[in-house]
Amino acid sequence: MQEPDFYVNKTLSRRAFEKAAKAYDEAAILQREVASRLVERLDYMLIEPAVVLDAGAGTGYCAEDLVQRYPDSQVIALDIANAMLEQTRFKLQNNKNISYLASDVESIALADNSIDLIVSSLTVQWCNDYLKAFAEFKRVLKPGGCLLFTSFGPDALKELRHCWAKVDNDSHVNSFVDMHHVGDALLNAGFENPVMDSEVITVTYKDVYQIMRDLKTIGAHNVLNGRRHSLTGKKRLQAMVAEYETFRNDDVLPMSYEIVYGHAWAEANKSVSVEFNKPA
Repeated sequence: MQEPDFYVNKTLSRRAFEKAAKAYDEAAILQREVASRLVERLDYMLIEPAVVLDAGAGTGYCAEDLVQRYPDSQVIALDIANAMLEQTRFKLQNNKNISYLASDVESIALADNSIDLIVSSLTVQWCNDYLKAFAEFKRVLKPGGCLLFTSFGPDALKELRHCWAKVDNDSHVNSFVDMHHVGDALLNAGFENPVMDSEVITVTYKDVYQIMRDLKTIGAHNVLNGRRHSLTGKKRLQAMVAEYETFRNDDVLPMSYEIVYGHAWAEANKSVSVEFNKPA
C-alpha cells in the first residue's frame, strides 16, 4: 500500500542524515540549543536511572550530557543514521558507559522493560506515526520509567511554508503535529501524567539561501513522499525568495521554530519528585 504524501520517506531521511553527519554541527545551532534546554529539565527530576536511552542521538549533544550527569549509568545512543552515531562515538570514544544502536524509534531494537529514562531531542517529528513511536518508548521503558522529549510544532518553519504556498501547491516543507495531538498520542500509548508545553525560538539569517543551505546541511530539507520530484524552476524559486523578503526586519530574515516539550511516565511513580518551575 502506498504511503500518504505527508509521510516522511524514511529511506530518503536516513540518507539525508547520513550525508549530513560530518557537517551537521556547523549548522545545528538550534538543535544544540534545544538539546541543552531539554537536558536542563533533568536538573529538576530526582531520578537515578540505571539505563538511559538517547533516542535520536544525532551527533551526541544529549548523550554527552547524559554520560556526565549519570556517570554510573549505561547510556545507549540510538539513531537511524550510522554516520551520526560515528560522530557521537568520536566525541565520546573514551567513555565506557555508552553503547551505540542503529535503529528507528518506530521500531526500537531493544527488549521490553529495559530502559529507565528516555531522552529524545527533535526526533519524534520525523516519525510517520507518533502513536507507534510512543508505543515503542512505552514498551522499552521499565514501570516507573520516564520519557522526556522535544519535537517541532506546526508553527515551525512557518515563514518558509507561507512563502512556498504563495508560489505553488506542492509540498516543499515538512509538516508537524500540534502539541495537543502529541499529548493525546502519549495517553493512547499508555503513558501517564503527560505534561506538555511549548515555546517559539527564532533564528535569523542574512538571506533565504542561507536558510535553505542550513536545512540541507543538517538533513532537515523536504523528504515528504508528496514533495516535488522535479527541480524547482528558477522563476518559482525567485518568487519564493521575493515573498520571504517581506519578512525582513533589521536587515535579517527570521525563521521561527515552535518547540514542543513533553514528559510522561510509563507508570505512575509517587516516589519521583518533579519540579519544572525554575527559581528566580
